[in-house]
This record gives sequence, C-alpha cells and structure tokens, in this order.
Amino acid sequence: MRITTAEAIVRYLIAQRVMMEEVAKRDGLARPTATQSAVPVEAPLFPGVFAIFGHGNVTSLGHSLEVHRDALPTWRGQNEQGMGLAAAAYTKAKRRQQIMVATSSVGPGATNMVTAAGMAMANRLPVLFIAGDTFHSRLPDPVLQQVEHFGTPSTTVNDAFRPVVRFWDRITDPAQVLSALPQALAVMRDPGECGPAFLGLPQDVAAMAYDFPDEFFEVRVHAPIRPRADRGELDRAAALLHSAERPLIIAGGGVHYSLAESELSDFAMRHGIPVVETVAGKSTLLWDHPRYGGPIGVTGAAPANELAARADVILAVGTRLQDFTTGSWTTFHPQAQFIGLNAARFDAVKHRALPVVGDAREGLLELTSHLEGWTAPVEWTATGEVMRADLDAFISDRTAPDGALPLSYAQAVGAVNAAATPEDYVLTASGGLPGELNINWHSLGIATFDCEYGFSAMGYELSGGWGAAIANARRGRTYVLVGDGAYMMMNSDIYSAALSGIDLTILVCDNEGFAVIERLQVGQGGASYNNMLRDSHGDTGARVDFRAHAAAMGARAVTVTDIDELRAALADQQPGVNVIVMRVRESDWTEGGAFWQVGVPEVSERAGVREARERMDIGLKAQRRGV
Repeated sequence: MRITTAEAIVRYLIAQRVMMEEVAKRDGLARPTATQSAVPVEAPLFPGVFAIFGHGNVTSLGHSLEVHRDALPTWRGQNEQGMGLAAAAYTKAKRRQQIMVATSSVGPGATNMVTAAGMAMANRLPVLFIAGDTFHSRLPDPVLQQVEHFGTPSTTVNDAFRPVVRFWDRITDPAQVLSALPQALAVMRDPGECGPAFLGLPQDVAAMAYDFPDEFFEVRVHAPIRPRADRGELDRAAALLHSAERPLIIAGGGVHYSLAESELSDFAMRHGIPVVETVAGKSTLLWDHPRYGGPIGVTGAAPANELAARADVILAVGTRLQDFTTGSWTTFHPQAQFIGLNAARFDAVKHRALPVVGDAREGLLELTSHLEGWTAPVEWTATGEVMRADLDAFISDRTAPDGALPLSYAQAVGAVNAAATPEDYVLTASGGLPGELNINWHSLGIATFDCEYGFSAMGYELSGGWGAAIANARRGRTYVLVGDGAYMMMNSDIYSAALSGIDLTILVCDNEGFAVIERLQVGQGGASYNNMLRDSHGDTGARVDFRAHAAAMGARAVTVTDIDELRAALADQQPGVNVIVMRVRESDWTEGGAFWQVGVPEVSERAGVREARERMDIGLKAQRRGV
C-alpha cells in the first residue's frame, strides 16, 4: 500500500496487540490460585498517544492520528514533559503490559520531553517518544526552531535523547520504518533491556509516500516474555539459601512487572523468609501479610533496616539496588551475600551478587522446587514478625492526630489511607512525601502504590497522576499527594486531567518551600538559603492561593485546616478532579534510620559543615565495597 511514513507508523502501532495477564486484584493476590485459570485479555499494545502538535508533527503524523482517532486515541497535553511523565505513569500502572506514545514537534517541544525520557529510563519503563525533526534534505535550512551545529549539520536537538533512551533512531527514509519500529518494540518489551525508545521524524520524510508491504500491518498479538534462569545459577542460589541462617528478601519493582506477587507471597510463607520492599516494590505484599517486614532504606523504616543489617543471605528480586534502598551500601552486614534474581543481568550481578538472570515469577517458582522442605530457622522468622509488629506500632503513633496544627505529613498520609479502598491507587514522587508515604502508607491492595523515586522528577506527581488515572479509569480512585514546590512545576496537568474527564484526587501539602532539601541543607551544616520561600532572595511575601489556582483549571477545590476537615473533604469526593489544599508542618519528618551519602565539603569555614563531614566519614566506614 502506498502511504506516507507517518501513516505507516500509526498503522503499525494500531496493528500491535497484547495478551494482557490479569492485573492484580486490589484486594489480594495478583493472579488466581493454581487451581483456577486466568483468562488473558487481548488489548491494544499501544492504547493511546499523548500529543501536543506543532509544525514538525501536525501536518503528517497529526493528520494520521486524526484519521485513526478511534483506534489510537490522542490525549491533549499542556506541556511535553508532562505528557511523557503521564505516559510513563500509565505504563507503570499497567505493569509494562501496555505502552503509551508521546509526540511533539521539533525544538522546545522535543527537548521538553528529555526529562520525561530520563525518568522512564531510570525506572525501566517503556514509552515511545516520537518528535518531529528538521528537514532531511536541508534545503529550507535553517527552519523555525532549528538549532544549527556549525561542524555537524546532521545534529539536531533530538540527539539530546540519546543518553536517556534504550533505542534511538532518526528516520531518514520511509523504508527505514520497516526495521526501526520492530526493533524499537523489541527493546521496549524486553524484560531485561526495557526502557523508552525514541524516533526522530524529519518533516519531509514524514510526508513522503512509499510502497509498504501489506504484511507489515497485519495484526500481531504479543504474548508476555518470561525468560527462564540458567539451571546452574538456580542450583548455586539454592545452595546459598540452604546455608542461610538469617535470609531476607528484597522485593523491587520487577516483582510488579512480572506479576509475581502471589509467587512472592507463597515463597516467603513456604520458606519463612521476611520480605522488605523498595520504593518501587511497595505493595508487592499487603501491609498485614505475615512475612511483610516493611520498607527498606533511607526512606524506609527502622525495623526493616534492622532486618537488613542482620541478614546473612539476601535474595534481591527485581530491584536495581538504588542508594535509597541500600543506604548507600551501608545498610547490610559486611559479610552478607546477595542473590540477584533479575531479568537484567546488569542488575543481577551488582555487588558481587550470585546472579539468577530471569523472570521474577518463574525464578521464584524454580527456586522453590530447588528448596523443597527447607525453611529459615523459626527464630529468624519470628524475629521478622516482631519487627513487623514494631513497625505497625510506629506507624500508628506517627499517623495519629495529636491536636497540634498544622497537621504533619504523616497525619495527612494516615487520613488518606483511612479513606482509601483496596481498589484505590496512590502516587507521589519528590520532596518529603516519598519518605512519609513509603513508611506510613498501609498497602491495602496489590500494585496500588507509585512513588517515582528512580529519577525523583518533581512534577511527576500531577502529570503522573493524570496518566495513572487514565490507566485506572475502570478501577478505583487515584490519589496524588504533592508538595507545594512540585505543584508549581507541572500544575498545568490539573487542566489536562479536567479536560480528560477522569476521576482524580490531589492533596496539596503546603509548607512554603522545598522543606526536605532545606532539611538536608541544614542537617549537613549549611545555612537555610533559597529553599524556603522566606529565605529566598527578594522574597516579597507573595504566596499562591492553591485552591483558587486549582479551581481556575477546572478542579473542584477546597482548603482544609484540621483533621476533621480533611476527613470530611476526603469523604466528599465527586466525579472529576478534586483538589484538597492544606498547610503541613515544615519539619516534622518520619525518620527512616538509614545512612545516605551526599557530597559534604571536605573543608569549610563553618563549624557545622566540618562536623557534618566528620559524621559522613564515620558513616562511610561501614560502606560495602562493590562493583
């Protein structure tokens, strides 16, 4: 068929289907039990496009998207970065089983998406970015929004995507689509290599016609990819677990993407092993699961970190072992041995870990068959249960109202948690809220928690909430908790959500500044500067009326001052976008108890900085040396 390059891209995306496995029931296990049978559901692999049209993508790609608007719906964004963040949040909510597209024009529209691509890359999330590009012929150069490179004329701003995507290509001939799209798709669906893909689409090439083979657009239904681990790796991992006196499981985001929560639960119960969760892995187990040990790391809880410090063999499942998980590699016993069960070999071998490279679900099942009859010592299993009880008591104390105003972050988290159901989904990203939610939130349903802390992109909260709410439209309500600083970054997606007709609840926690960074600044011996509004240069006292601002963008907005008003507002959620604004305490933080390495100056005229450097050096003595 003779069609344009842009038309071929759209038709190819529409032709891709996926057999989606049953996504986690919000009130329990991820899949039916072994005596039941799951019924896979066929769905579009690419369910939609987030788009802002400009001269680089409106006349060709935009035209084709309009023609096929029913098969491949387009959601209108307000900012290209927000679109990319929403696309990543959507695919995360769908557990990487579906992939969203984000498209922009050339120039600032494209570079706005680079941050979103970095976020998707850090979090191993598939998103297809398609940006317009300058004319391949160069005949009209320089065109509007073109940045010229004197010595390398083939370079455009789209080259900025190279470090933040797994697959990068510029289509300079229509025939290249025949290889570029399958290759991009293969990377985005690969469990180990998974990440965003980028296609640059020059304006003249997008409009060119070509005789594409009909077979290229035949419907293809993709099945889940579950690579199995090497038998030798499984044997060695099982032998190491057999020798363990104090084994521990770290559950990461890969458990969610493998839909392995029920297998994780069965494995932990069968073998008596406590489970701690990373930020990405939170809600792999419900909060009252007998083996749940709590969140680990810098934004984790002391009981979970104590388990990690005492463990002798650690099975890390689907985690990339980020510094907030490992306490900058100070959380574990120096002689602790790691087993890395991961679809990505890059992650499986970190810190001299014994690798088991494969799918998390299949790996846990195969490990169980190698561990028949083995359980951890009962004393260690009991220790995990005691730690969980300690964590429950700690959370109850932190989230309980104490009569003081304004409320603390933890009290706000507790109120939302009490209002939520097992079907609901909660999302946050930056500032102090990740620590408060990671510790104080009781996971009521499986795979109902999204804290973007791989890239910690401020602004993800509102944009990601928009994308997650679209993904969860047939499930429960999506709750977003956001600080005033992150609100100011990407608030235009409140309007995006209002235009989209979705249900979304946003709690804005205002402490008049970037308080968590001010905490780090002062805690490491510095003076408070340029973080709180009051100590910013030239502060005139101007403040944002967040309620009025949200209402102006189509939200139903209220301001609350105490716990009763907050509870009432949460109980009165209406269809559409609801925004609740409240002041929170500036410096009432839930402590996690893990060390974190930051760059404290080695020399300073400030005594506080010198003292902080001494504390840092002492902490670094416990740092595990790895590769």
